[in-house]
Order: sequence, then C-alpha cells, then structure tokens
Amino acid sequence: MPNSFQRLAKKYKLLKQGWTPQQNLFYGFLTYILIGAILLSLPIAHKNSAVILDHFFIATSAVSTTGLVTVSIFDTYNGFGQFVIMALIQLGGIGYLTFTTFMLLSTTRKMTLWHKKILSTEFTLPKTIKITDFLKSVILFTIIMELIGAILFFIAFKNEGMQTGEALWSSIFHSVSTFCTAGFSLFNDSFMGYADNGFVNFIISMLAICGSLGFIVITDFGMMIKNRSHKLSFTTKIVLYGFVILLTVGTAFFYFLEPTIAESTDSRFLTAFFQCMTAMTTVGFNTVDFGMFTQAMMLICIFLMYIGASPSGTAGGIKITTLTAVFAIMKSRLRGRKNITFLGRQIPYERLYIATSAFIFYTIIIVFGTFLITLTNDLKFEDILFEVSSALGTVGISTGITGDLNTFGKFVVILLMFIGRLGVLTFGLAIWSKTMSNEEERLLKEDIAV
Repeated sequence: MPNSFQRLAKKYKLLKQGWTPQQNLFYGFLTYILIGAILLSLPIAHKNSAVILDHFFIATSAVSTTGLVTVSIFDTYNGFGQFVIMALIQLGGIGYLTFTTFMLLSTTRKMTLWHKKILSTEFTLPKTIKITDFLKSVILFTIIMELIGAILFFIAFKNEGMQTGEALWSSIFHSVSTFCTAGFSLFNDSFMGYADNGFVNFIISMLAICGSLGFIVITDFGMMIKNRSHKLSFTTKIVLYGFVILLTVGTAFFYFLEPTIAESTDSRFLTAFFQCMTAMTTVGFNTVDFGMFTQAMMLICIFLMYIGASPSGTAGGIKITTLTAVFAIMKSRLRGRKNITFLGRQIPYERLYIATSAFIFYTIIIVFGTFLITLTNDLKFEDILFEVSSALGTVGISTGITGDLNTFGKFVVILLMFIGRLGVLTFGLAIWSKTMSNEEERLLKEDIAV
C-alpha cells in the first residue's frame, strides 16, 4: 500500500508539473471546492438537510469569498459545518498554495520554481516587491488583522448581550469572513440588525478595507517602515488614490440619492458609507435591503462591484488598476499621445494589454451570464444583472433572488463565482492556453479601420 501511494503521488506530482500555472490554479481551487462540498454534504455537518447542489453552491461561494447563499448558514449547518465554511473562506482568501509555501519558506528557506511560477501568476506584483517578502506579509498581516477583528467583534457582541460561547465563535467566524471579504454571516439578515451600531460598522469597515486594499499595499508600507529610502510603488499610489475617490463619490451618491438611506436620519451617513464600502471592497455584508434600492442606485452599486478594489488582495472586480489603465488609454488617445501615461508615468504596453483584455473579457462574461439567467429564469432584469455582477465580482450582496434561481441559474452563478475568484484572464488561459509556436510568424499582417 505505501508503495502504491508513493507511485500515485509521484504521478500526480508529474501531472501538476506538466500543467501551466493557470491550470494549476484552476484545478487547485476546484479541488478546494469539491472537498468542501463533500464535507458539507456529510450528515455530521448539518442542523437541517439540504440538497447536494446547495452544498456545492456554498462551498464555491466560500472558496471564492463571495458570500451568496441559497440556504441559511446558521439554520442549515452546525458548528462543524460552519467551521468547514470558515476554513474554505480562509483558504480562498489568502490564495492557493500561499500558506503551504509560507511553511516551506519557514523550514527550508527555499521556494521551488514550480511554487514561484504559480504564485507569480496568482499575485500580480510590481517589480519593486519580492514574492518572498510578499508571502510573509500576506500570512502575518492576515493573522494580525483577523486576531484584532475577533477581539473587537467579541467585545461588540458581548455588549449586545450575546452569550460568551456564541459571541466567541461568532467573533472568530465573522472576523475571518470580513477580512477575506467573504460576506458570510451567521445572522440570517446579514448585519441589518446592527445598522445603527457604529462600533460593529467600524470593525467591518476596517477589516474589509484592509483586506481589499491588497497585500501589495501592505507589503509596500511595511518595506517603507523598515527602509525609509523605500518609496511607495506606482501601483500602491494608484490603488490609494482610486479607492479614496471612488469611496467618497459613491458614499455621496448613496447619501443624497437613495430614498431608503435618506429615511434613516439617525445614521444616514454611516448607512451610505457602509453600503458603498461593502460594494467596493466586495465584503458583501449589508445593513439595509438592497432589494429596496432604486434602479439608479442599483446601477451605481453594480459599477462599484464591477470595479472592486486592489489586485493581489481579497476583493474581486476588475480592480482599480485595470480601470486606471483603461482610463489612461482613453485619455492619451483623446489627447493624441502615442505613449500611455498616468500621473506623469508611462505605463508599459504589456500591462495595458493585460488590462484591456481583462476589461473586455470581464464585461463579456457579465453580459453572457446575465443573458443565460434571464433566458431561463422569470425574474426582474435589474435583479439578475445585480446578481451576476455580485457573483463575478465575488461580492455577495443580493436583492434576494439567489434562492429563487432554478437549477441552471444556480450552476451559472457557481461558474461565475469560480471565475471571479480565479480571475477572468487566468480562467481563460487555463481553458484555452496552448504552447506557443511559430504560428504568429506565418500570419500575414493586415490593417483594420477603427
């Protein structure tokens, strides 16, 4: 038996080495989902039974750190089931192979070429940041922030009269879920019962913003603290500028234009800020019912979910950097410039190709996903578009139609969540990537009018 197991392990290792980095990420996250779905399907994980599709849906939502659910987490799963979901959230939040590679570095101080290729594919880093420094920042910062979050949540829940045991578990679960911007809650109404609780709103906002700003930003600041001569990378500056601008403008829109929020006079600004923050950071919690929003504000929310936050962080969306690159292309072309610049810096064409490809592919997937669900489900178009944007952006907020989707609709949402976590370009390369050949040299060049 040991020899058979060793031979099987060796074959599997060789198989993985033959895959592209994108395919390794594809099958790696898929493995997490399948194992999670199997564990959640076990009777020992249940309070109340659910169909296999729901367990598969929840596992995908957890690994993709989305937060869309077809059944109540608290009513369906017991402590073991909830722990499995939290573990899947943690694995999905920090990334594939991140923890194992960190342990490898802690013991052997070496990273294999195979690990480096996969991690470099999953985390797009500027040249000023080394992958080893980045990995250490990911693990240490995650542990610190989730520990702080758990302590603060425990204090907040105890102040609300929750029993000690329940408060302890809820604080740990929600701290992991919030920092990983997963949006899973043990409360059936998300955090609507805490809409006026400034302390709870602060905890969620702090953890979600820290997680969504990305480990690039954190690593950059850490390196600047260690070495005063180190300057913040161009990526960090763009993320910070873009995040502040979008958060400010989005909050203003919600504050002045959404009637549902305008009615909550006691905590109007807090409510407006929280809904904008939850869409941008893709944390997925809500303190008001998004199903009651006007179509205009739903469109603003869809835009914020579409953008997301920072690359190499826990948030989804096309990322602020991608939006910046596309905007820079448009601005430079309108001004008749050949070089694409932003904030006085020239952006490399390689990055521009990646950004425009991600922008186009992401938009196509949203349109196609919306079409498929609209074709097979008798639901409002704006609710479906909102759901698709939330799934692909790994946000998790919903107008309440998730459980009403038919089987095909749920499968579409599952696929969208998986693509969102993997990244649209990584998904595309994992499916269609081929070994490069001399084909490009044989192609005839031709012009096209644009």
